[in-house]
Amino acid sequence: MPRPASPVTVALLAAPEVSAATLYGFYDALSSAGRDWAMLHGAAPDAPLFRPLVVSRDGAPVLGANGVRIQPEAGFADCPPCAVACITDLAVPPGADIGNRYDAEVDWLRQRHAEGTLLASACSGALLLARTGLLDDMDATTHWAYADALRRAHPRVRWHPERGLVVGGTSQRIVMAGSGVAWHQLALYLIARFAGAQEAMQVARINLLDLATASPIAYASLTHGGAADDPLIARCQHWAAEHYRAESPVTRMVELSGLPERSFKRRFQRACGLTPLEYVHMLRLEEAKQLLESGDLPVEAIALEVGYQDASFFGRLFRRKVALTPAQYRRRFQPLARQLRESAGSSGEAEHDAPRQG
Repeated sequence: MPRPASPVTVALLAAPEVSAATLYGFYDALSSAGRDWAMLHGAAPDAPLFRPLVVSRDGAPVLGANGVRIQPEAGFADCPPCAVACITDLAVPPGADIGNRYDAEVDWLRQRHAEGTLLASACSGALLLARTGLLDDMDATTHWAYADALRRAHPRVRWHPERGLVVGGTSQRIVMAGSGVAWHQLALYLIARFAGAQEAMQVARINLLDLATASPIAYASLTHGGAADDPLIARCQHWAAEHYRAESPVTRMVELSGLPERSFKRRFQRACGLTPLEYVHMLRLEEAKQLLESGDLPVEAIALEVGYQDASFFGRLFRRKVALTPAQYRRRFQPLARQLRESAGSSGEAEHDAPRQG
């Protein structure tokens, strides 16, 4: 693929509550293309391949997540034509009522797309992209913690939080990355699409970026979401958190609620977005993940420990919900958990052994 004749302009949206790390991570990755590989090999840097541009609604400074002050380079009115407009992420709680706070950004994205611009989002940036209406009847991805709320708010969109990258829309002009650092995949995809696979590979090698990662769902907390607003259902959730190993836990919750079974199940699903049985499965599987990370119990013993008599059923359910088998999950996450425990232990010892001042 030939090098772009001129730098590809990528507008990075500086909306309120954007994470500076992701915004400027994109900026640095795009700026690196065509420059750093040559520099590291003792050659003169080539002309830049991308022109990242931080853009806000009025060009005024934006207070991002964690109070970081972001200085945009342009406002919507004076933003030059761009090949890509990207929403890197938003640090707002899943399901939060954002009202009309981002209407200007949503309108700008919709207008840019109508003019032929490729729209991209990473992680929770899908909140704004979904509001454009351009995702209706399409596959899409987002951070795993936002998927349930987005399904309720935008039921016409087919959400796939297990997918790291989704490309679709007219002329493939909508690109979305999923959870957390899946934004690396999005940045590399954009470099490959506009400047070629070799340039993207060079950026990946310089920055040690790896696309062969586990599904984002493997990292997800299956029990995210907190207690229901309905006090009766919240009481049943609390009971389930302590007794999910029990036999017939749904029957026990029905008895605790004092409601007819069908009424309880409808009320539980309305409050939690899951059936009572699905909720119990989530609690059991989350505990299983902790056991797989922290010890060497056989998978069959873990199945029994969390409440499953049939280890085969447990294995199938785990793979369906976590996107890895229990053995694969252990191989991937147990070493990380061990390293983190050792690091924490070393830190504590160092603090204990350090001489006191004064």
